[in-house]
Amino acid sequence: MTQLNLPALVDEFLEYLEVERNLSPLTIRDYRHYLNNFVNWSNVNFPISSPKQLTIETVRKYRVYLAHLNSPNGNLPLKKVTQNYYVIALRSFLRYLIRKDIAVVAPEKIELPKTESRSLKFLDRDQLERLVAQPDVSTEAGLRDKAVMEMLFSTGLRVSELCRIDRDQVNLERREFGVIGKGRRARVVFLSDRACIWLEKYLVKRADTFKPLFIRYAGNQEPTVNGEKMRLTSRSVQRIVTKYVRKARLPVAATPHVLRHSFATDLLMNGADLRSVQELLGHKNVATTQIYTHVTNAQLRDVHKAFHSGNK
Repeated sequence: MTQLNLPALVDEFLEYLEVERNLSPLTIRDYRHYLNNFVNWSNVNFPISSPKQLTIETVRKYRVYLAHLNSPNGNLPLKKVTQNYYVIALRSFLRYLIRKDIAVVAPEKIELPKTESRSLKFLDRDQLERLVAQPDVSTEAGLRDKAVMEMLFSTGLRVSELCRIDRDQVNLERREFGVIGKGRRARVVFLSDRACIWLEKYLVKRADTFKPLFIRYAGNQEPTVNGEKMRLTSRSVQRIVTKYVRKARLPVAATPHVLRHSFATDLLMNGADLRSVQELLGHKNVATTQIYTHVTNAQLRDVHKAFHSGNK
């Protein structure tokens, strides 16, 4: 019989996310953090012996607590968007309880406050050219860095997706390969001619037999099974991009995700349709992809040019 105490139900919900929803370990880790925070808070402030006691008033008090909670990295309050993550996890948990016919407050009654829209950063063509021209391609590490940045712009990959790629995944002849992205959704990504050229040059230069497509060169070599410990990490890729952004003296604080934004805006500005870009980015909903349309809407630019008095 299912236990009706909150910690046990949270554990059951996390198992459901792993087995039934097939969510990634990273996502499940985040849900565990958010929900354990709620359980710990309720134990101190509103002890809950049964899910029925989880009322809208309890949730309201919890949100007041989140509004005054400091971020783990400093004395500043949690950002609104971060507070929303805690509430989104709680709403998902409540939906799960309702699915199990456990009477709790309806998730729809818990509204998420609107957060400030974040400006969308991307690099224009000249800035991209300056960025990818920075690595010293006479060295193996420089070739790797060049190939990494060309691939990020060519494919729109998330940095975590890039780091998971193995050498045998990439078909240089067909210039495409499959990835498993966010939410365990599979998609095909494509290499541009230029990305393919630099990736091939990098692989030809490598004398190792390590499995990962991109490997580190700092520190000691650890040729464990398939060289897994040599795999480049997401943090390392972020440092690589930051290094060359500074070297190129770009006005944009570009990250690997900015290169993903640049990939999407480049496609849309050159006439690609929104649905296709959605598939290439691996977005579950087209609404997520629509954040790019306000910077790529040629019709709006034409209206501004034709009718704004400053253009006369």
